[in-house]
Amino acid sequence: MPTQGYLGGIPVDVILVKILAAFLALSQVATRPQAIRTEFVETRDEAAVVELMREGCAHMRKAFDIESIDLDGLIATALDDPQAHTAEIKAFRGLNFGSLHLVYRQFCKNETVEPPPVDIDQVIAYYNKALADLPDHTRLKGLKLSGTSTVLDATGGRFAEVFEADNRRVWIPIKDVPRHVRQAFVAAEDKRYYQHKGIDERGLIRAMVANLARSGRPQGGSTITQQVVRTFWSGTT
Repeated sequence: MPTQGYLGGIPVDVILVKILAAFLALSQVATRPQAIRTEFVETRDEAAVVELMREGCAHMRKAFDIESIDLDGLIATALDDPQAHTAEIKAFRGLNFGSLHLVYRQFCKNETVEPPPVDIDQVIAYYNKALADLPDHTRLKGLKLSGTSTVLDATGGRFAEVFEADNRRVWIPIKDVPRHVRQAFVAAEDKRYYQHKGIDERGLIRAMVANLARSGRPQGGSTITQQVVRTFWSGTT
C-alpha cells in the first residue's frame, strides 16, 4: 500500500492521516462519549478537531499514569536508534517517525508546530469518509431480539418451546444472574469494565502493541460493551 497519496492535489502522508483519524474517534469516545460526532466540516471545524485530539492526548496520559515520564527524551532516543523505524513491522513501513514526534508535540504538548506535520482538513476528510457508511446506532435502542416462545398447556404448565435456529434466547434480569457468574464474566472478558466508558484505551493499546510485536493469532481489545453491540447489530442485519 502506498504511504503517500494526494487529496485535492496535496501530497498526504496516508499512514499519519489514518492514525490521527483513528485517534480523533478514540478521543471522542474517551472524553465525550455522549456527544460523539460522526462528521466534521473541513476548515470550519479544524480548531474543534485539534481541541478534541488535545483532550484525547491529555486523557491518555492520565489513563496510563505517565504524567511524570520524560516522553520527549524517550522519543528522541528512539529516533536516534537505527532500529527505531521498525522496518520489520509491516504496519509501520513508510511512516515518518519524525512527523509522529511533531504530532506528539502539537497535540500532547499543545505546541505550535510550523509547518504542521499534517493538514487537519485531510484528517477530517479521511474521518468523514471512513464513517460515511457507519450503521445507524439508534436502531439498537430498545432492540428486542428473537427469543424462545413457550407453549403452555391447559393448566398453565410448560408444554413446549418454539424457536428458530440460533434464536433460543431466554431473557432474565441482571439481578437474577448469580453475583459470582457476573464477576467471573467481567474477570475473563473485560477486567476494567467498571473503569471505562465502553471502550478501554488500555486494552486497545495493549492489543495493538502485542499484535505489532509478533505475528500469529491477533489479540483483541474489545470490551463487553463492544461485544454486546456487535452481537446485537448482527442480529438486526
